[in-house]
Formats: sequence, C-alpha cells, structure tokens
Amino acid sequence: MKSILVTGGANGIGAAICRAAAEEGYRVGVVDLSQEACRKLADSLAGSGHQALAADVTREDQVGAVFDAFGDCPDVVVNNAGVVRFGSLLEQTVDDWRTVVGINLTGSYIVAREAGLRMRPRGSGCIINMSSINAVTPGPGSGAYPSTKAGVVALTELLALELGGDGIRVNAVAPGFVDGGMSAPIYADPEVRALRGGAVPLKRLATEQDIANAVLWLASDKAGYVTGHHLVVDGGVSHSVLLQLPRSKK
Repeated sequence: MKSILVTGGANGIGAAICRAAAEEGYRVGVVDLSQEACRKLADSLAGSGHQALAADVTREDQVGAVFDAFGDCPDVVVNNAGVVRFGSLLEQTVDDWRTVVGINLTGSYIVAREAGLRMRPRGSGCIINMSSINAVTPGPGSGAYPSTKAGVVALTELLALELGGDGIRVNAVAPGFVDGGMSAPIYADPEVRALRGGAVPLKRLATEQDIANAVLWLASDKAGYVTGHHLVVDGGVSHSVLLQLPRSKK
C-alpha cells in the first residue's frame, strides 16, 4: 500500500487531497496544528490505517516527530500548510511578514528537507509543494503571500535538481481561484463570486477536488517523468489578460 503525508491536511484543499488519496488506496497521514481536527478527518477517510499527526511545520523537532510516528517513509509528501495575511505590503507588520514566510516558505523547506533525507536511502519518493497563481501574477492586498509562493516555486525547482539523482521527484501545484480553503471568505460575497467565476476562461471557480486531482496525478506513476514542474491549475485565468481587454469590432 502506498502512503502519503499531507500538511495542512485537516481542512480545505488539504482535506480534499487526503480524501482523494484515501479513495485511491493510500495510507494517509493527516498533519495539522490541531490533533482533534486531524483525528476527525483521519477517522472519516475511506480505508484504514490512516493517522492523525499534529505538528507545527515551522518546528523542526515536531516535523521530525511526525515522520517518526508515521512509521515507514511516505511515498508522497504534500506541503500544503499555508496562511495569508490580507492587506497591502505597506500596511503589514514585520510580524505578519515573518509569520507568512515562516509557515509558507520555511515550513515547506523543513518538511521537504525531512522528506528528502528519508526518501534518499530508499531511492524513490515524490514531494509536491503547494504554490499559487500569486506566484505567477501577484494579487494586490495579499501581503507576503505572493513572495512566499514564488519562493516555493524556486525551492521546488532546486530540490528537483538536487534530488533527481536519488529517484525523488519534486513538483509544485499552483491553484487559481478556489471555492474553498483560505478563499472561502472572499466567495461568501455573491457579487465577488460571480465576477471572479465569470473572469475565468472556463467560466467557473475551481473546486478543492480539482486541486486534489492535480496533486494525485503528479503523485502517480503517470507523472513518473515529471519533476521540477510548476503545474498551474487555474482554468486559464493567469493567461487571460487580453481576454479581459476591449477589442475593436472592426
């Protein structure tokens, strides 16, 4: 049985990834800050053998303890834990910046490093980091978030180069406008929801399942020759600037 460890796994996109992985027969390790939330999600998953593993991804000792508790080195590790502090950069405090960088970028590094060190002796493994279209086209008012996600892309590319010879693939997934997760408060406004969904070339917001499907594809043997890749899952919106501009009718 293949196994997968998902940080930020108790809610939102992380929970969708855990559910999709369990449906595909993976043994799942649900990693999040709350043991209770992890246990609730783990107990709801299809199959058996799933684990609830509470940890702060910015703490090296806690991350190491999670891998130890999971047992055998996971086949797949998904770096999904993340936060955002909304507001312009000039309105952000240094503590806001440090918090977002610490979880989104440093936390991703700590988890990926621990995964790589354990996967290397086995000679195989897959690490998937969660990026964002904010790494491609930063959204105003999102504070440190775009910078951290651009950093995650660079981290992914470097790890792919350094770990490829050890049989370890490293990729990133960049969600677009997702109806759920950290974006749920944004889409609670029906007008914003309609405007954003209408601006996407596919004419709808992404579901959490859409993102989970992309992650599970990258984790699969079907993506066995894919590494160092930044898979943008946004319905085409990051390439749609010319679609939004008026054009001559002549």
